[in-house]
Amino acid sequence: MGFGEGASAVADCGGLDVGALLRIVASDLGGRKVPALSRPSAWEEALALCLAAEGVAIVTGFFIASAGAPETDGPSGSVVLGRALELLGRRVRLVTDSRSSLVLSACSTALGGPPVAAMDRPHPDALEGADLLVFLERPGRAGDGRYYNMRGRDISASVVPLDDLAAHALERGLPVIGIGDGGNEAGMGALYEPLKRLIPEYARCLSRVPATVCLPADVSNWGGYALAALLSAASGRWVGLSPGEEGRGLRAAVGAGAVDGTTGRSALSVDGFPLERLERVAVQLEDWYRSGKDVLNKDKNNA
Repeated sequence: MGFGEGASAVADCGGLDVGALLRIVASDLGGRKVPALSRPSAWEEALALCLAAEGVAIVTGFFIASAGAPETDGPSGSVVLGRALELLGRRVRLVTDSRSSLVLSACSTALGGPPVAAMDRPHPDALEGADLLVFLERPGRAGDGRYYNMRGRDISASVVPLDDLAAHALERGLPVIGIGDGGNEAGMGALYEPLKRLIPEYARCLSRVPATVCLPADVSNWGGYALAALLSAASGRWVGLSPGEEGRGLRAAVGAGAVDGTTGRSALSVDGFPLERLERVAVQLEDWYRSGKDVLNKDKNNA
C-alpha cells in the first residue's frame, strides 16, 4: 500500500505522548543544535509512512576516512528499525556500500535483523519491491556537490553516492525518510533553510539531499530506535530494542571494525556516548512505551 492509500498523514501513536519520546532521543545532549528542529508532527508523519509501506529499503553506513573504518552510529539503529518493520509484516532490505557491509551484516546477524545488500553505486535495484526509502546516518551531498564530515572536512573521496537514491525514489513517487544528527546526512536537505539559520557556520557543509520528512535526533541510532518505539505504540506490542541488545549490536559492529565517529577509536561508544549511557536510552524508550500503555489501560478501566 502506498502512502495516501488508506494511511493518514499523521499516524495514531496509540495515545502515547510523542513529545515525551523526543525528550529521550532529541534533547540535544550532544550540543549540535540540530535536534532542536525535531517536531512530534514529523515523527507522526514518518510513522504513517512506515505503516503504509509494504516494502522498505533502509540505507546506512558512514565511513570515517581518517580512521579507515565505518562508524558505530547507523548500523544498530537501521537494524532495529528494520527488524521492527519486519515483525509487523513489512519486507525490509538494509542497503550500504562494500566498505560498511561487514559491520552492518555483523550487527544485523547479532540482532536478528533484515538481510544486507552492498552496492558501490546508487543502482535503482536498491528500491526494487520498496515503496518507502529510509536514510539513517548516511552522508548527504552538500550544495557544491561535495560531502563533508562534522569538522567541515571534504570526505567526498571516501563516499559512495547512495544518497542519489533519494532522487530515484522521489521521481517514482516513493516517500523518503531522513534520520540524522548533524545536518550533513542524506534527507536532511528537507530542513536545509532552518538548519542554515541554526548553524550558519556549517551552512556550506549541510546536506541538500531531500526527503519527504526529516527526523533529527541526538544520535542517529536513537532515531531508528524511537521510530521502532512508535511502531510499537501503533501496533500495541513492543517491537523495539530489548534489554542487552544495545551492547550486543555495538560489540558486533566494533568487532567487525567499526569506530566511534566522534573519537575515531575502536570502542564501545557511539558519538562519544559510552555503552552505559546508550543502554539507559534503550531502557527509557521501553519505559516510555510500557508506562504510557499502563496509564491508558488504567484510564480505560476507570472510564
